[in-house]
Amino acid sequence: MIEIPDMPMTIREAAELTGLSEDTLRYYERIDLLPPAERKSNGHRFYTAEQVQGIIFMTRLKSTGMTLEEMKAFRALISQGESTLEQRKTILRQQHEHISSEIRRLKDVQEVLEYKLNHYDRLSTNPQVEDMGCELSDPYREQ
Repeated sequence: MIEIPDMPMTIREAAELTGLSEDTLRYYERIDLLPPAERKSNGHRFYTAEQVQGIIFMTRLKSTGMTLEEMKAFRALISQGESTLEQRKTILRQQHEHISSEIRRLKDVQEVLEYKLNHYDRLSTNPQVEDMGCELSDPYREQ
């Protein structure tokens, strides 16, 4: 977990903690993906630890493949309170399954790459071995 200071942060500090640019934070606020940041008397934005945690959560949702529109809809459910808890859990379960499926697919790809690396290592040490290409079955190809 990221250590978030329990004090108001500038947009620059929030950007550094979340991994987003200042422009992205402003854009997300403009499209209502994020709630409006608090403002100081000089008009500069500042963010609370709770807001930064919310931004980080949104970045996690984005990394699951959610679109900005889906993220906005999820945030709207959050703002509606406890009555939408089951809907939010359903969405998160779907994203969890999506990620699990992607991990399985990437493990299959990794297996193919490891096979090829081992095959090329054998070719390097024994040039007499014939290079037959990749002989692993492709679980994504129609049979």
